[in-house]
Amino acid sequence: MRNFFERWTVFLIIVGVGFVCILFYFTLGQNIFSRRYDVLGVIVNPKGTAQSSSSPSSSLPPLVEGASTSLAALTPVDIAAYNAKLLSLANIPTHTITVVVTSTIPGTTTIQRTKTTKTVSVPSIWPVKTTYPAAGALLPFNRIVAYYGNFYSTQMGVLGQYPPDQMMAMLASTTAVWAAADPSTPVIPAIDYIVVTAQGSPGADGKYRLRMPDSQIDKALALASSVNGLVFLDFQVAWSNVETEVPQYASYLKLPNVELSLDPEFDMEPGVKPDEEIGTMSASDINWAANYLANIVTQNNLPPKILVVHRFTEDMVTNSATIAPLPQVQIVMDMDGWGSQAKKLNTYERVIAAEPVQFTGFKLFYKNDLLPPSTGMLSPQQVLQLSPQPSYIQYQ
Repeated sequence: MRNFFERWTVFLIIVGVGFVCILFYFTLGQNIFSRRYDVLGVIVNPKGTAQSSSSPSSSLPPLVEGASTSLAALTPVDIAAYNAKLLSLANIPTHTITVVVTSTIPGTTTIQRTKTTKTVSVPSIWPVKTTYPAAGALLPFNRIVAYYGNFYSTQMGVLGQYPPDQMMAMLASTTAVWAAADPSTPVIPAIDYIVVTAQGSPGADGKYRLRMPDSQIDKALALASSVNGLVFLDFQVAWSNVETEVPQYASYLKLPNVELSLDPEFDMEPGVKPDEEIGTMSASDINWAANYLANIVTQNNLPPKILVVHRFTEDMVTNSATIAPLPQVQIVMDMDGWGSQAKKLNTYERVIAAEPVQFTGFKLFYKNDLLPPSTGMLSPQQVLQLSPQPSYIQYQ
């Protein structure tokens, strides 16, 4: 009888231990065994969706509604397609040569000549060999067409010259023209808003610049969002500097559809007022801005940002050969000068194409490009004949 009870006791102990193990699995163990950690500190849950193992800083503002906070949702760049598109944008000119081969038939004085015609490419410094972009990069697979200005001024560009509805209708028409001119490159509309404007008077702090209120930036964001476009925050720092002004708008630069533009024309030396002479910006300032944007991209899991630098003279940007694009930041050197067609094309070739950085831009002026001796504004078809073809087009 005692053996009988001993056997039952052992049986009950075994059942109890099994029950505890099952309970452990369903309450705690399942969470442990169903997750794995990779070397980047990303937790992949049972459904396979990526989650950050460390929450973003609470001081960072949320992204715009509907924006993805995970780089896993972005498509990595196709290197082969990227290289092919860059080569296409380089638009390398070609020329035709004729090779003549002369030979004499043995035992005779008869001479034979054979002509061969070849088309060869002219040696070119484009496309630029630089870093490949991180996932989600817009360039070079798209072309950006931006309208420029400030809502407070009718003289600074098209944004303030026309009522918003009329201006946006013009932008839609212009982007359609560019899409038709180059069907192989989708067009993204953009609002390039001068968020810090150079001023003729020193202001309270003596910096000869004026910062725009949030309400005006919100207006630019609303207009761009209505057409699924981008916003470029444009800076004319005057007697201030890039390192001081750009961080003032960090909350906006953390949004995935907000990019950055710098205007060296209004980066003034101490004692020189805006418009007294053309300003100068150093490559170190541009690299600082690129690194600042790269940190924002990394901290907020964003696609690469675009940094546009306006330029129409050699002296406007110093040491341009040291400007360094980053995987998180694509840099566009934009030909910002106005004038006759020949003058603009010459400036582009001399200042932009001759000093390659990464991508190029071209600015068109609705008013100033028509001033004598100009015979008319350049058409998209004419601009697309440039080598390299611009990826960023701006209208003022």
